[in-house]
Amino acid sequence: MAPEQKSRLIGYLSLVLTVAIWGVWIVLTRETVTHFLSPATVAFLRVIPAAIILSPWVWRTGIFAGGKIGPLILCVLGAGAPFVFLAANGTRYATSADFAALVPGTLPLIVALISSVVFKEKMGALRAVGFVFAAVGVFAITGRSLIAGDNAANFGHVLLLSASFVYAIYTFAFRRSGMTPIEATGVIAFWSLLMTLPFGVPEVIDLVRAGHLHEVLFQAVLQGLFSGLIALVAYNTGVERLGASKAAVFVALVPVVATLIAIPILGERPDLAGIVGVVMTSLGVLLASGILASSAKPAT
Repeated sequence: MAPEQKSRLIGYLSLVLTVAIWGVWIVLTRETVTHFLSPATVAFLRVIPAAIILSPWVWRTGIFAGGKIGPLILCVLGAGAPFVFLAANGTRYATSADFAALVPGTLPLIVALISSVVFKEKMGALRAVGFVFAAVGVFAITGRSLIAGDNAANFGHVLLLSASFVYAIYTFAFRRSGMTPIEATGVIAFWSLLMTLPFGVPEVIDLVRAGHLHEVLFQAVLQGLFSGLIALVAYNTGVERLGASKAAVFVALVPVVATLIAIPILGERPDLAGIVGVVMTSLGVLLASGILASSAKPAT
């Protein structure tokens, strides 16, 4: 296999792994923040393993990422504790299907919009249609709670859309940070750990004293090892090897995966608005990413 083909294969496999982890993470995070942990503690548990395991890379890179402070701040904001807090807090008020459609489901749309508006990337007809599809999906979800006057769900949707926006910013900031995927994951975890220590430590101590050590360890593995470390490194690898737009297209699968997983685990069966939202945002992502338009071009 040629080196270029091998690099692309690694990128694709990394993104498949990311989708699987994110789907499970969405469902189990909703379960834990509605029954067990606060969003701040979820963020704390998410960053501990990465901060410890990747400390040698952080030492080598430096906590200030070689002086690129702007991209560093955006990376921490977009993929660190602030993102986790927004997403975890949002899922206290919204279903797993809403979470999946409004965070990973709109992420590629926002990435494509930024690419078009800020970096003047040409959109094309298919991508424009994709934006419309995704907008319909978002409206189907948010409109349901607006019409019903469900202020709690509306608040959750705002938090989830905010989480999607900051992660989209991170997608671009990472490529300009000069860090490798592992270095970025470690540095983000370091700063996020400092941010969450005052909030996470007291709650973890109380839970352990109350006999919930096993639950805390499970969440540390789920949030920290799988979501905070493996998935982030995998996503960074996909972005590095395939580019932001191609990497983002795989995220279209997350709403479907998370919605299906939530049915047996949480008993959440999506209503018509939820199904329309998931389907339309997924289709919108596929079109807006530009991957279909690229594959349709004849080889030269």
